[in-house]
Amino acid sequence: PPHPPAGGRNGVKGESGASDDDLASDVLSHYSSASESASVLEEGTGGGEPVDDQTAQEETEDKLKQCIDNLMDKSAKTRLAALESLRGAFSSRLLYDFLMERRLTISDCLERSLRKGGGEEQAAAATVCAQLCVQLGGGDEGEEGFKILRPVLSTIMIDNGASVVARQSCARALGMCCYVSAAEDGEDLVKSMSHLESVFTASYPNREGALPIPKAGASGLHSAALHAWALLVTLCPASRLTMLLDLHLPKLQACLESSDVNYRIAVGETIALLVELARDLDRFELEDSDTLCECLKGLATDGNKHRAKNDRRKQRSIFREVLHYIENEDFTEEKIRFGVEGIYIDSWMRRRVYDAFKEVLESGVRHHLQFNPLLRDIFGLGAPLILDASIKASKISRFEKHLFNSAAFKARTKIRNKVRDKRADVM
Repeated sequence: PPHPPAGGRNGVKGESGASDDDLASDVLSHYSSASESASVLEEGTGGGEPVDDQTAQEETEDKLKQCIDNLMDKSAKTRLAALESLRGAFSSRLLYDFLMERRLTISDCLERSLRKGGGEEQAAAATVCAQLCVQLGGGDEGEEGFKILRPVLSTIMIDNGASVVARQSCARALGMCCYVSAAEDGEDLVKSMSHLESVFTASYPNREGALPIPKAGASGLHSAALHAWALLVTLCPASRLTMLLDLHLPKLQACLESSDVNYRIAVGETIALLVELARDLDRFELEDSDTLCECLKGLATDGNKHRAKNDRRKQRSIFREVLHYIENEDFTEEKIRFGVEGIYIDSWMRRRVYDAFKEVLESGVRHHLQFNPLLRDIFGLGAPLILDASIKASKISRFEKHLFNSAAFKARTKIRNKVRDKRADVM
């Protein structure tokens, strides 16, 4: 049987004291005991176990209901603790049925936290927005929720007066929510991309070709916005893509000289992704690739002593891959294992999509790859594997109506297939 996730906290980072709140750890310890029901249901023929599992499920849902109530509390500390609890729960377990009934309440609470909370509360609420979209799976409900939340996420992200940590979290959430839940017409996609661009293009060189001196925290924000934008570029039709390449590749190349190592890496990965998408069009010729390759070689062999040793190592490793890809069209493949399955990350596009889900779901990404129809659809895995009849009987069957309801995937699947061409007219 699959092992339950290690550790009661299930990989949720304790970034604030409030996230260690009793309720938070309580909910999470329930998740880790109930999340892979195989261990609970081994003795499926015995009378007691499924009832115990049912009880655990009910207790967990009661605690989640309490968390949702706490999102409306007057105390900011209580609201933040509730958001951290939900973040851990949404990461470690599928809650489709539970959330479908409460999605409007939760969306209202998240919107209120985004509009009125302090920086830390806004950052946590944005992350939970992204997780909610992943839980609901990109159907009409997700689309409806995104229509409400997109303007709020964008407003905070582009507000120079807002906290950097909140802006960064909103950039990441905007990318993920749009990727999963944007409407077919392309309007949400265009608006989200242009807001993200307005953030990271602040790092672009000025008319004289000099890079601006980044303000404190700006590089992390620019990296988050660039990564989110790169995720959305993978949804663009060919005509739009060609325009984006002409506009952004030369400027991004200049940003390889940025003083921040993580931003340089984000830029390098984005350049590789853009070149890969362009090569798929068969009508793209990389201009001045010699200068680009020279620059990449410098970063791939950077021995600059004033950089931290770890930074140098991380940078060299990524830029060796980028250079190798630009020169030879060769990608270093990686396998991600979960349960008895695995997926191959065999392109820059697939890596960007996987990394985006990992940023939002943290350590729960493998659980979602195993059981969440949205991720399984995106990575071409088919229906969740059912390894034990007793699990099927008591657990996954609740979920099957969602799994086989193709309407729920209408928005997302179309985005990924025909719409790339259809959208060419809209965009």
